[in-house]
Amino acid sequence: MAWEWRFEKADGTTTEPSQDPGDFGTQGDAESWIGEIWGELLDEGVDQVTLLEDGREIYGPMSLHSALDE
Repeated sequence: MAWEWRFEKADGTTTEPSQDPGDFGTQGDAESWIGEIWGELLDEGVDQVTLLEDGREIYGPMSLHSALDE
């Protein structure tokens, strides 16, 4: 199984971060990575992410903005 993130603007259009993280071996690996790098993604203009497993949406879009910012 391959886990990956889809990166989006607030309007749902896709965007790409400066460095493509590629695929992750587990859901936990993908979630750990996003937990470490979400601030950098936000600085690059990524507003939300969706988690995919083998191309199938698992959850999202999940905002990278804190509830206080919205």
